[in-house]
Amino acid sequence: MLICGTIPWEDFSLSMGAVKFSGKSLIFNDREIPCLQGTAALIGAACVTAEYLEEKPPQALLVGDRGTGKGSRLLYEYLSKNLPTLVPDVLVLHYILPVMGLMRKVCESAERCRQKPVMIADASSMYAAKAAGLAQRFDIFTPDACEMAFLADPDATHPAYISRHLFDSDITKTPELVAKAYQNGSATRLLLVKGSIDYIVKEGKILETISAPDIPSLEAIGGTGDTITGMVAAFASAGLELHEAAILAARANRTAGEYAQATPATRIWEIIAQFPAVFREYLCARSGVCYAVRDGGL
Repeated sequence: MLICGTIPWEDFSLSMGAVKFSGKSLIFNDREIPCLQGTAALIGAACVTAEYLEEKPPQALLVGDRGTGKGSRLLYEYLSKNLPTLVPDVLVLHYILPVMGLMRKVCESAERCRQKPVMIADASSMYAAKAAGLAQRFDIFTPDACEMAFLADPDATHPAYISRHLFDSDITKTPELVAKAYQNGSATRLLLVKGSIDYIVKEGKILETISAPDIPSLEAIGGTGDTITGMVAAFASAGLELHEAAILAARANRTAGEYAQATPATRIWEIIAQFPAVFREYLCARSGVCYAVRDGGL
Protein backbone atom coordinates (compact mmCIF):
# COMPACT_ATOMS: atom_id res chain seq x y z
CA MET A 1 0.00 0.00 0.00
CA LEU A 2 1.45 3.32 -1.07
CA ILE A 3 -0.18 6.56 0.08
CA CYS A 4 0.86 9.75 -1.70
CA GLY A 5 0.21 13.34 -0.69
CA THR A 6 1.55 16.67 0.39
CA ILE A 7 2.34 18.13 3.78
CA PRO A 8 1.89 21.92 4.25
CA TRP A 9 5.52 22.41 5.21
CA GLU A 10 8.20 24.20 3.19
CA ASP A 11 11.19 22.21 4.44
CA PHE A 12 9.90 18.76 3.59
CA SER A 13 11.71 17.19 0.65
CA LEU A 14 10.19 14.35 -1.37
CA SER A 15 10.55 11.24 0.78
CA MET A 16 9.27 7.68 0.82
CA GLY A 17 9.21 5.16 3.64
CA ALA A 18 7.13 3.20 6.12
CA VAL A 19 4.90 5.13 8.50
CA LYS A 20 3.86 4.45 12.08
CA PHE A 21 0.98 6.00 14.01
CA SER A 22 2.18 7.05 17.42
CA GLY A 23 -0.60 8.50 19.52
CA LYS A 24 -1.08 12.01 18.19
CA SER A 25 1.49 11.89 15.37
CA LEU A 26 2.94 9.94 12.49
CA ILE A 27 6.54 8.80 12.64
CA PHE A 28 8.00 8.97 9.14
CA ASN A 29 11.70 8.71 8.36
CA ASP A 30 12.62 9.98 11.84
CA ARG A 31 10.27 12.95 11.49
CA GLU A 32 7.16 13.53 13.56
CA ILE A 33 4.12 14.74 11.65
CA PRO A 34 1.11 15.89 13.70
CA CYS A 35 -1.93 13.79 12.89
CA LEU A 36 -4.49 16.57 12.69
CA GLN A 37 -6.25 16.30 9.32
CA GLY A 38 -5.74 15.73 5.61
CA THR A 39 -3.21 13.23 4.34
CA ALA A 40 -1.79 12.68 7.84
CA ALA A 41 -5.23 11.62 9.10
CA LEU A 42 -5.66 9.27 6.14
CA ILE A 43 -2.28 7.67 6.78
CA GLY A 44 -2.94 7.39 10.52
CA ALA A 45 -6.16 5.47 9.89
CA ALA A 46 -4.43 3.20 7.37
CA CYS A 47 -1.59 2.51 9.84
CA VAL A 48 -3.90 1.53 12.70
CA THR A 49 -6.08 -0.63 10.46
CA ALA A 50 -3.10 -2.41 8.87
CA GLU A 51 -1.55 -3.05 12.27
CA TYR A 52 -4.77 -4.54 13.57
CA LEU A 53 -5.00 -6.82 10.54
CA GLU A 54 -1.33 -7.76 11.03
CA GLU A 55 -0.50 -6.42 7.60
CA LYS A 56 2.62 -4.49 6.62
CA PRO A 57 2.51 -0.81 7.55
CA PRO A 58 1.71 1.51 4.65
CA GLN A 59 4.44 3.15 2.66
CA ALA A 60 4.05 6.87 2.18
CA LEU A 61 5.36 9.18 -0.51
CA LEU A 62 5.21 12.69 0.94
CA VAL A 63 6.47 16.11 -0.01
CA GLY A 64 6.07 19.61 1.33
CA ASP A 65 3.83 21.95 -0.66
CA ARG A 66 2.25 25.13 0.65
CA GLY A 67 0.30 25.82 -2.52
CA THR A 68 3.03 26.66 -4.98
CA GLY A 69 2.70 23.30 -6.70
CA LYS A 70 6.47 22.70 -6.75
CA GLY A 71 6.33 19.77 -4.34
CA SER A 72 3.26 18.31 -6.06
CA ARG A 73 5.01 18.31 -9.42
CA LEU A 74 7.99 16.47 -7.93
CA LEU A 75 5.61 13.85 -6.54
CA TYR A 76 3.80 13.38 -9.86
CA GLU A 77 7.10 13.07 -11.71
CA TYR A 78 8.49 10.53 -9.23
CA LEU A 79 5.38 8.35 -9.54
CA SER A 80 5.37 8.60 -13.34
CA LYS A 81 8.94 7.39 -13.47
CA ASN A 82 8.99 4.79 -10.70
CA LEU A 83 5.52 3.20 -10.28
CA PRO A 84 6.33 0.14 -12.44
CA THR A 85 9.21 -0.74 -10.10
CA LEU A 86 7.34 0.14 -6.88
CA VAL A 87 4.36 -2.11 -7.82
CA PRO A 88 2.12 -1.27 -4.84
CA ASP A 89 -0.97 -3.43 -4.42
CA VAL A 90 -2.97 -0.32 -3.51
CA LEU A 91 -2.15 3.22 -4.61
CA VAL A 92 -3.83 6.13 -2.80
CA LEU A 93 -3.56 9.66 -4.21
CA HIS A 94 -4.70 12.37 -1.83
CA TYR A 95 -3.86 16.07 -1.37
CA ILE A 96 -1.74 16.88 -4.42
CA LEU A 97 -2.13 20.07 -6.44
CA PRO A 98 -4.34 19.13 -9.41
CA VAL A 99 -2.28 19.02 -12.62
CA MET A 100 -4.27 17.07 -15.16
CA GLY A 101 -1.44 16.34 -17.58
CA LEU A 102 0.76 14.97 -14.82
CA MET A 103 -2.11 12.92 -13.39
CA ARG A 104 -2.51 11.34 -16.82
CA LYS A 105 1.17 10.34 -16.80
CA VAL A 106 0.74 8.73 -13.37
CA CYS A 107 -2.20 6.70 -14.68
CA GLU A 108 -0.19 5.61 -17.71
CA SER A 109 2.63 4.56 -15.40
CA ALA A 110 0.22 2.51 -13.28
CA GLU A 111 -0.90 0.70 -16.43
CA ARG A 112 2.72 -0.38 -16.97
CA CYS A 113 2.90 -2.10 -13.56
CA ARG A 114 3.22 -5.88 -13.65
CA GLN A 115 -0.12 -5.92 -11.85
CA LYS A 116 -2.10 -2.71 -11.88
CA PRO A 117 -2.64 -1.47 -8.31
CA VAL A 118 -6.04 -0.79 -6.84
CA MET A 119 -6.30 2.94 -7.54
CA ILE A 120 -7.96 5.16 -4.93
CA ALA A 121 -8.29 8.93 -5.20
CA ASP A 122 -9.68 11.43 -2.73
CA ALA A 123 -9.63 15.21 -2.31
CA SER A 124 -7.66 17.19 -4.91
CA SER A 125 -6.35 14.06 -6.65
CA MET A 126 -9.95 13.05 -7.27
CA TYR A 127 -10.66 16.49 -8.76
CA ALA A 128 -7.70 16.14 -11.14
CA ALA A 129 -8.68 12.63 -12.19
CA LYS A 130 -12.26 13.66 -12.94
CA ALA A 131 -11.29 16.86 -14.72
CA ALA A 132 -8.79 15.01 -16.90
CA GLY A 133 -11.37 12.38 -17.89
CA LEU A 134 -9.47 9.70 -15.99
CA ALA A 135 -12.13 8.62 -13.48
CA GLN A 136 -12.55 5.22 -15.04
CA ARG A 137 -8.83 4.51 -14.65
CA PHE A 138 -9.44 4.52 -10.88
CA ASP A 139 -11.17 1.88 -8.78
CA ILE A 140 -12.52 4.01 -5.92
CA PHE A 141 -13.37 7.67 -5.38
CA THR A 142 -14.38 8.76 -1.89
CA PRO A 143 -16.13 12.13 -2.32
CA ASP A 144 -18.25 13.92 0.22
CA ALA A 145 -21.75 14.98 -0.81
CA CYS A 146 -20.61 18.34 -2.18
CA GLU A 147 -17.71 16.82 -4.11
CA MET A 148 -20.26 14.42 -5.60
CA ALA A 149 -21.87 17.43 -7.29
CA PHE A 150 -18.54 18.25 -8.95
CA LEU A 151 -18.24 14.69 -10.23
CA ALA A 152 -21.80 14.83 -11.61
CA ASP A 153 -21.36 18.15 -13.42
CA PRO A 154 -20.35 17.53 -17.06
CA ASP A 155 -19.39 21.19 -17.43
CA ALA A 156 -16.96 21.14 -14.50
CA THR A 157 -13.82 20.52 -16.48
CA HIS A 158 -11.40 22.15 -14.09
CA PRO A 159 -10.86 21.60 -10.37
CA ALA A 160 -11.48 25.31 -9.75
CA TYR A 161 -15.19 24.56 -10.18
CA ILE A 162 -15.16 22.74 -6.86
CA SER A 163 -15.42 26.05 -4.99
CA ARG A 164 -18.87 26.68 -6.48
CA HIS A 165 -20.11 23.18 -5.65
CA LEU A 166 -18.93 23.50 -2.07
CA PHE A 167 -21.56 26.15 -1.45
CA ASP A 168 -24.52 25.52 -3.73
CA SER A 169 -25.01 21.77 -3.71
CA ASP A 170 -28.10 20.08 -2.32
CA ILE A 171 -26.81 17.11 -0.37
CA THR A 172 -30.27 15.51 -0.37
CA LYS A 173 -29.83 14.82 -4.09
CA THR A 174 -26.90 12.43 -3.71
CA PRO A 175 -28.61 9.48 -5.50
CA GLU A 176 -29.42 11.74 -8.44
CA LEU A 177 -25.88 13.10 -8.56
CA VAL A 178 -24.46 9.58 -8.43
CA ALA A 179 -26.58 8.58 -11.42
CA LYS A 180 -25.42 11.63 -13.39
CA ALA A 181 -21.76 10.93 -12.61
CA TYR A 182 -22.04 7.42 -13.99
CA GLN A 183 -23.90 8.67 -17.06
CA ASN A 184 -21.09 11.17 -17.67
CA GLY A 185 -18.30 8.64 -17.18
CA SER A 186 -17.04 10.63 -14.19
CA ALA A 187 -17.39 7.90 -11.59
CA THR A 188 -15.20 4.99 -10.61
CA ARG A 189 -16.23 1.37 -10.41
CA LEU A 190 -16.94 1.95 -6.72
CA LEU A 191 -17.99 5.18 -5.04
CA LEU A 192 -18.10 5.82 -1.32
CA VAL A 193 -20.01 9.07 -0.83
CA LYS A 194 -19.38 10.34 2.68
CA GLY A 195 -21.89 12.43 4.62
CA SER A 196 -24.73 12.33 7.11
CA ILE A 197 -25.72 9.30 5.06
CA ASP A 198 -22.89 7.29 3.52
CA TYR A 199 -23.59 5.75 0.12
CA ILE A 200 -21.69 2.74 -1.22
CA VAL A 201 -22.24 2.54 -4.96
CA LYS A 202 -20.95 -0.14 -7.33
CA GLU A 203 -21.13 0.44 -11.06
CA GLY A 204 -24.04 2.83 -10.63
CA LYS A 205 -26.07 0.70 -8.22
CA ILE A 206 -26.42 1.85 -4.61
CA LEU A 207 -25.45 -1.24 -2.63
CA GLU A 208 -25.87 0.17 0.84
CA THR A 209 -26.61 3.33 2.77
CA ILE A 210 -25.23 3.82 6.27
CA SER A 211 -26.61 6.35 8.70
CA ALA A 212 -26.07 4.78 12.11
CA PRO A 213 -24.78 5.50 14.55
CA ASP A 214 -25.61 9.11 13.78
CA ILE A 215 -22.81 11.27 15.19
CA PRO A 216 -23.39 14.82 13.83
CA SER A 217 -20.29 16.19 15.56
CA LEU A 218 -18.09 14.11 13.23
CA GLU A 219 -18.99 16.52 10.43
CA ALA A 220 -17.25 19.33 12.31
CA ILE A 221 -14.00 17.44 12.96
CA GLY A 222 -11.33 17.89 10.32
CA GLY A 223 -10.10 14.62 8.84
CA THR A 224 -13.09 12.35 9.49
CA GLY A 225 -13.58 11.80 5.77
CA ASP A 226 -9.87 11.16 5.31
CA THR A 227 -9.88 8.42 7.94
CA ILE A 228 -12.59 6.55 6.01
CA THR A 229 -10.42 6.58 2.90
CA GLY A 230 -7.42 5.37 4.91
CA MET A 231 -9.37 2.43 6.28
CA VAL A 232 -10.71 1.54 2.83
CA ALA A 233 -7.14 1.39 1.53
CA ALA A 234 -5.96 -0.84 4.37
CA PHE A 235 -8.92 -3.22 4.06
CA ALA A 236 -8.41 -3.41 0.29
CA SER A 237 -4.71 -4.13 0.77
CA ALA A 238 -5.66 -6.95 3.16
CA GLY A 239 -7.68 -8.53 0.38
CA LEU A 240 -11.26 -7.53 1.09
CA GLU A 241 -13.59 -6.92 -1.80
CA LEU A 242 -13.71 -3.21 -2.46
CA HIS A 243 -17.38 -2.75 -1.64
CA GLU A 244 -16.89 -4.68 1.60
CA ALA A 245 -13.91 -2.49 2.50
CA ALA A 246 -16.00 0.61 1.92
CA ILE A 247 -18.95 -0.58 4.01
CA LEU A 248 -16.71 -1.61 6.91
CA ALA A 249 -14.79 1.66 6.86
CA ALA A 250 -17.91 3.82 6.84
CA ARG A 251 -19.42 1.92 9.75
CA ALA A 252 -16.20 1.79 11.76
CA ASN A 253 -15.68 5.54 11.45
CA ARG A 254 -19.10 6.29 12.90
CA THR A 255 -18.67 3.80 15.71
CA ALA A 256 -15.25 5.25 16.55
CA GLY A 257 -16.89 8.66 16.86
CA GLU A 258 -19.41 7.16 19.24
CA TYR A 259 -16.67 5.47 21.30
CA ALA A 260 -14.70 8.74 21.48
CA GLN A 261 -17.85 10.60 22.56
CA ALA A 262 -16.95 13.04 19.81
CA THR A 263 -17.66 16.74 20.07
CA PRO A 264 -16.63 19.47 17.62
CA ALA A 265 -13.53 19.94 19.80
CA THR A 266 -12.40 16.34 19.38
CA ARG A 267 -9.17 15.92 17.40
CA ILE A 268 -8.93 13.37 14.64
CA TRP A 269 -6.23 11.35 16.40
CA GLU A 270 -8.71 10.71 19.20
CA ILE A 271 -11.06 9.11 16.66
CA ILE A 272 -8.26 7.05 15.10
CA ALA A 273 -7.24 5.78 18.54
CA GLN A 274 -10.67 4.14 18.88
CA PHE A 275 -10.37 1.99 15.76
CA PRO A 276 -8.77 -1.07 17.43
CA ALA A 277 -11.58 -1.22 19.99
CA VAL A 278 -14.16 -0.89 17.21
CA PHE A 279 -12.51 -3.65 15.19
CA ARG A 280 -12.34 -5.97 18.21
CA GLU A 281 -16.04 -5.49 18.83
CA TYR A 282 -17.46 -5.47 15.32
CA LEU A 283 -15.07 -6.34 12.49
CA CYS A 284 -15.66 -10.07 12.41
CA ALA A 285 -19.41 -9.80 12.81
CA ARG A 286 -19.77 -7.04 10.24
CA SER A 287 -17.48 -8.49 7.59
CA GLY A 288 -18.08 -12.20 8.03
CA VAL A 289 -14.36 -12.52 7.46
CA CYS A 290 -12.14 -13.07 10.48
CA TYR A 291 -8.48 -12.88 9.65
CA ALA A 292 -6.92 -13.96 12.91
CA VAL A 293 -7.62 -14.45 16.56
CA ARG A 294 -6.11 -11.44 18.24
CA ASP A 295 -6.60 -9.95 21.67
CA GLY A 296 -9.53 -12.32 22.04
CA GLY A 297 -11.55 -10.04 19.81
CA LEU A 298 -11.77 -11.65 16.42
